[in-house]
Amino acid sequence: MASQADGPVTYADVEAAAGRLRDVAHRTPVATSRTLDERLSARLFLKCENLQRAGAFKFRGAYNAVAKLTPGERARGILTYSSGNHAQAIALASRLLGASATIVMPVDAPAAKRRATEGYGARVVTYDPAREKREQVAEELRRRGDPVLVPPYDHPDVIAGQGTAARELIEDVGCELDLLLVCCGGGGLLSGSALAARRLSPSCRVVGVEPELADDATRSFRSGTLQSVSNPPTIADGARTPSLGRLTFPLVRANVDDMVTVSDDDLVHAMRFVWERMKLVVEPTGVLGLAALLSGTVRAEGRRVGVILSGGNVELARAEEWFGGA
Repeated sequence: MASQADGPVTYADVEAAAGRLRDVAHRTPVATSRTLDERLSARLFLKCENLQRAGAFKFRGAYNAVAKLTPGERARGILTYSSGNHAQAIALASRLLGASATIVMPVDAPAAKRRATEGYGARVVTYDPAREKREQVAEELRRRGDPVLVPPYDHPDVIAGQGTAARELIEDVGCELDLLLVCCGGGGLLSGSALAARRLSPSCRVVGVEPELADDATRSFRSGTLQSVSNPPTIADGARTPSLGRLTFPLVRANVDDMVTVSDDDLVHAMRFVWERMKLVVEPTGVLGLAALLSGTVRAEGRRVGVILSGGNVELARAEEWFGGA
């Protein structure tokens, strides 16, 4: 693993975030499967963030960021943009901490994620991703009312909060990992996880995984130049981010060992496995890491392997379509 770069987020921030999240976020279980181990000739440990509050790891970063604001800042309200999981996380964190929340969501966001976001008390403002950029919509709302913007991944307190998932995984496994696979959209979870692995399991190889239809982070990692993608048509809606961020790009480059991609068919295959064999409801983005293993994109023979199952917020009607066409 490359040496950790000095920057706005360090492992000390991950530790501080763990303190804020204690007794608020779920310490999600680590699942194992003998069938999976035999199939891959490895020892697999799956961190079940699909069982986190609001259904995804995003609650960790959202709560950490909102909790660090002053009472005066929280009184101004919280603003963000998200296709779903960060939206729900900010909505719930804001409700728990007594703040109002406004969420900018694409018109084609999964209906279940929008309903949950509104159910937590947030106001949803929709936009058309074919004609508008979510950052511009959010900036216009910010100018009107001066809420505090907490973006979904490119924020130091969000990154630090997300890193607590890998911190718990390594602690609960009780020994060093040889390999850690983490899904990648905007790179917040991957950045925070790499910081935790660097400190707690220094010899662990960290690999980020994204959809091949949304391979901007992989191209950025390999070229050293920030690449972008526009509205990629992958079923992994949590990984449709346009690019890595100003903070996450250098953190990924400094602390991640490799980036790989998998197909949407690989995602459906991995979802079917965890749903049928492990009785875990995980969304397409959530199985990116596992899909890299089951497809043979990443080899794991003889290793102790950690995988973060990042979320479980999935439209059941869509899942029926995917499984029916598999």
